[in-house]
Amino acid sequence: MSVCTLRIDDQDVAIAAGSTVLQAIRSAAIAVPTLCHLDGLSPVGACRLCLVEVEGSERLLAACVTTVQDGMRIHTNSSRLQEMRRTLIELLFSEGNHICAICVANGQCELQDLAVRVGMDHSRFSYRYPNRCVDLSHPQFGLDHNRCILCTRCVRVCDEVEGAHVWDVGWRGEHCQIISGLAEPWGAVEACTNCGKCIEVCPTGALFHKGEGTDEKHGHPGRLAALVQGRSRQELEP
Repeated sequence: MSVCTLRIDDQDVAIAAGSTVLQAIRSAAIAVPTLCHLDGLSPVGACRLCLVEVEGSERLLAACVTTVQDGMRIHTNSSRLQEMRRTLIELLFSEGNHICAICVANGQCELQDLAVRVGMDHSRFSYRYPNRCVDLSHPQFGLDHNRCILCTRCVRVCDEVEGAHVWDVGWRGEHCQIISGLAEPWGAVEACTNCGKCIEVCPTGALFHKGEGTDEKHGHPGRLAALVQGRSRQELEP
C-alpha cells in the first residue's frame, strides 16, 4: 500500500495514498471544525469550516474533499483561518433564525458548540430574519427551515444509506432550501420509511421528533455511527 508523508502544523504524518487531508488531520489528533462532514457519508465541502492552508497554493482548500499528496505542508489554525471560521459561523447565524433559547437542540447543537469554540458572542452581520416555514405534516417528525444550515447530511444519509431519496435541495440563492419529494409536504412523500436517520444526522434543531421541547433533542450514544453504517433505528432501540 502506497503511503504519503506530509507535515501538518508541527507534526509529520504518514497516511495511505488516496486519503483526504481531513483524514490525515484527524489521524494526527488535530481538531478541525466541520458541520457538513460525517464519516460514512460522501464528502461535499459545503460548510467550508474545514478550510486549511497548503503551502504553494494561494487558495484555501476544504480538507474533507482534498486528497493528500506526498510532501504537503499544511496549516490548520492560522489567524487567517480562525477569522474565516468565525466569519462563516456568524454568517450562518445571521442568515437563518437560530434562537437557541427555545430550540429543541439547545445544548446539543453542533452549530452552537462551534460558535462557542470560535469565540463568537455576537454576529457582526445584520440578521436577515427570513420568512421560513415549519413542516409538521409528518406524523412523527418535524422540519424547521429556520434552523437548517443546508449541510445536506439528511439528503446524503437518506440517499446513500436508507436508499429512500426523500430529500433534495431546491431553489437557488437565498431561496435555497431542503425539500422533500418534489417540494411536497414531508407527510405526503410515500417514499419516506420513517427510519429517523435524517433526524439523527441533523447537526442543528432543523429536524426533530414531534413532542420534543427545548433542550430535548439528545442523540443516542453510538446511534449516529450505527445509522450511517446502515443499521435500522429499530435495531438500536433498547
